[in-house]
Amino acid sequence: MLHINDLTYRIGGRDILNNASVHIPAGHKVGVVGRNGAGKSTLLNLILGNISGDAGSIRCARRARLGMVAQEAPGGPQTLLDNVLEADTERAALLAEADSASAPERIGEIHHRLLDIEAHSAPARAAAILAGLGFDEAAQGRPLSEFSGGWRMRVALAAVLFAAPDLLLLDEPTNYLDLEGTLWLEDFLRRYPRTVLLVSHDRDLLNNAVTAILHVDQGELTLYRGGYDTFEATRRERQDQQERLRQRQDAARQHMQAFVDRFRYQANKARQAQSRLKALARMQPIAEAAVDPSVNFRFPEPDELRSPIVSLDRAAAGYEAGVPILSGLDLRIDGKDRIALLGRNGNGKSTLAKLIEGRLAPMAGEIRRGGKLRTGFFAQHLIEDLQPQDTPVAHLQRLLPNLKEAALRGRLGTFGLIQDKAETKVQHLSGGERARLVLALITAKAPHLLILDEPTNHLDVDARQALVQALNDFSGAVLLISHDRHLLELTTDRLWLVADGRVTPWEGDIDDYRRMSLRSEGPKDGNQGTEKDRRAGRRANAQARQRLAPLRKIVKEAEQKMAKLQAEQQRITHALADPAIYRGAPDKLAALNLQRSQTEKAIAETETVWIAAEEELEAAKI
Repeated sequence: MLHINDLTYRIGGRDILNNASVHIPAGHKVGVVGRNGAGKSTLLNLILGNISGDAGSIRCARRARLGMVAQEAPGGPQTLLDNVLEADTERAALLAEADSASAPERIGEIHHRLLDIEAHSAPARAAAILAGLGFDEAAQGRPLSEFSGGWRMRVALAAVLFAAPDLLLLDEPTNYLDLEGTLWLEDFLRRYPRTVLLVSHDRDLLNNAVTAILHVDQGELTLYRGGYDTFEATRRERQDQQERLRQRQDAARQHMQAFVDRFRYQANKARQAQSRLKALARMQPIAEAAVDPSVNFRFPEPDELRSPIVSLDRAAAGYEAGVPILSGLDLRIDGKDRIALLGRNGNGKSTLAKLIEGRLAPMAGEIRRGGKLRTGFFAQHLIEDLQPQDTPVAHLQRLLPNLKEAALRGRLGTFGLIQDKAETKVQHLSGGERARLVLALITAKAPHLLILDEPTNHLDVDARQALVQALNDFSGAVLLISHDRHLLELTTDRLWLVADGRVTPWEGDIDDYRRMSLRSEGPKDGNQGTEKDRRAGRRANAQARQRLAPLRKIVKEAEQKMAKLQAEQQRITHALADPAIYRGAPDKLAALNLQRSQTEKAIAETETVWIAAEEELEAAKI
């Protein structure tokens, strides 16, 4: 499907890609990963032909249709459904021609082709995609001009998915989706029958929706089989292997050099010394494994407050007088709570966050906050509100004027803004670096409660993992809105569902919520019916979790054991690939072969247990 051969692309004299090559077979779904600025988006634009490489070639399958979300959101009086339907240009052209064609033969050809491409079902397919991305039937009939830019970008995504190109290129598509839209997209891509290149930092999406990972790093393209977790483990093993080879080579080089230094001037050893000199000259040095510098965040620790730090009593919130978005809110947040807000965009998650933080006054009822409560609020608009001409040091100094520059730099360093980045103007920082700066600013005064509204949109995978660790180390309370399931699962222990103008505890886990979100039948908000029905549903969810817990434990243990066995298998394979093993003691070779046989048997047995448990678990969930 896609052949990239010796591709080189430079910007300002710097190689973004350097003689990079990769082959993507048809039907493969490939996640494209790499640090911010590595060249992932550049690669997609090179494939599309929006920019040209300095050397090398890119070749797609003959007549392959390529599709990517437009950078600008669509607009105008056209309805959402009509905009998506127009993305199938062949269908639109055939329908237009059918209105004007007069020759019976051509009319027959048109209708035959319309039948082939299932044009009759197009409106239903387009409507299903729009519904999956959060647009109900009423919204689909409204004009694009009535929606905000973020919602119109969802329409652009719906259009390219509906067009079903042979090579689908997606660049961070979840940045303008909520959790529900992300879950739907993951399911859609997993079933998509054509080739996909997906740039994403969403670990769950990269584990569940792709079959391979393309790593863009230091100008090179490297393809790994499997999802993100497999890529991470395989790459780490390759780095370890490269480092071991380099160390062995360095030892051999030192040994040869010592022989030369000692004997090159002795007549009886001169010839051997010269041979070693030639061998040294021919020896290609193995580069030290390129290991990305670790990313670590650290939030200042707050002093303790008496719980609850926030409580709401029959509170209501909204923006228009007399028209509350949320009402009847009876909630409390304690000092060490970790709460995730679930619910579709537009249901009021951000409204609740602003009410709790104090940016909105309650329209009814009462909200009480601890007298000395400090909050840190992260929202996307804060990234845009940074002063472009100021440096991170200047931004932090305004909040902490009594700190010396060295201390300010130290604070920024705990968010990865080290060395010259602390003195770089904001306008020259990447989106991920700006997001880190906002995190540094909102935590500068050691808040007791962190309210984070989609904090990961600009963060790469390593930075997201650093955020997970920082939140788990943080001793205060956290209220989190995110489409990143990995972040939610690892950092929160309570779930609140925001739907139908109310906020209620969600008694299931994220997997339960995922299944509910993907079901087409039944209530979409999980909160309809009588209170008796809801209590019965919560009891059923709790019983289901208890029933499935042993199976989940077996699956988890099998996955962990499989990872260890596969790592051991790789170690043995590398050892057997070393020619020196065949020149050494026979018992060592025999031992390795025995270990290989035992490991392969253990892998097969573990895989059997794993698959059986997974099948039983899936059957129990239906």
